[in-house]
Amino acid sequence: MDLHQLYVFTKVVEHKSFSKAADDIFLSQSTVSSHIHALERMLNVKLFDRVGRDSIVTPYGERLYEWALKILRLKDEALLDLNQGMKELRGVVRIAASSVPGQFMIPKMVKIFRTQYPEVTFHINQSPSKIVSEKVLNGSVDLGVLGEKYEDDKLHYIPLLKEKLVLITSTQFKIKDPVNMEDITKYPLVMRSSESGTNSILEKFLKKKQIPKDQLNIITYTDSGESLIQFVKQGIGISIISEIAAKEYVMNKMICLHEIDDLNDERYFYLVYNKNKTLSLISKLFIDEAGNLLE
Repeated sequence: MDLHQLYVFTKVVEHKSFSKAADDIFLSQSTVSSHIHALERMLNVKLFDRVGRDSIVTPYGERLYEWALKILRLKDEALLDLNQGMKELRGVVRIAASSVPGQFMIPKMVKIFRTQYPEVTFHINQSPSKIVSEKVLNGSVDLGVLGEKYEDDKLHYIPLLKEKLVLITSTQFKIKDPVNMEDITKYPLVMRSSESGTNSILEKFLKKKQIPKDQLNIITYTDSGESLIQFVKQGIGISIISEIAAKEYVMNKMICLHEIDDLNDERYFYLVYNKNKTLSLISKLFIDEAGNLLE
């Protein structure tokens, strides 16, 4: 059984498409088809069914997929054991990240990790925290980095970085310190989308303070951190965001930062992975080393 054929097979399973798998691993679709047909002939079983445009894995294919992941991981472990060098370890790490980690944490983590493993490729998907957790749950990514926990027995969370939420305003905006939530309700507010970790934490805080959400003067919701900053910078509204996301803009004197007097709960950004998903060795190494990649 050819290891490369098994690798190609796993990509077709994950993409549910011969053409998408071919694009992912830089092969022609005919070459991918040839590898799959060779596996089917050797094993004398059908590995995929055509359903519309999708290639759906058969029960035989599902069993082979689990074995293929184990075999490919064992191959990587053998290479390490035989001292062929960490730098020769290659593969793809798929990460879903919420807005702040995607912009301010993941680039640094990838840069440091690739100094040790330069042959590794990263696929980064940026989504709201809720969507990140769903992608980890359904196995479409290897791991996620997000700012809120969404509890599920399959998910394991590792705290990466402690931070807090702050109020940001335009440089022309005058607001007296210290600021509390009652003060904030008087001003037009720009909010992150309902599926973001920041929004989830803020809603819990409002409930704790017994402040109805409809008491806030919300003028817009946005999925984009950059868009939110522009709304604030232009003086259209104020906003509550991650201190990490605010710092660079504050240092460049684009916006002003205010601490919220009664919002002093510390917040973490977490790495999350699915305990039931068989991970490649390189993904597992990234998870194991993640805490050191931000130092």
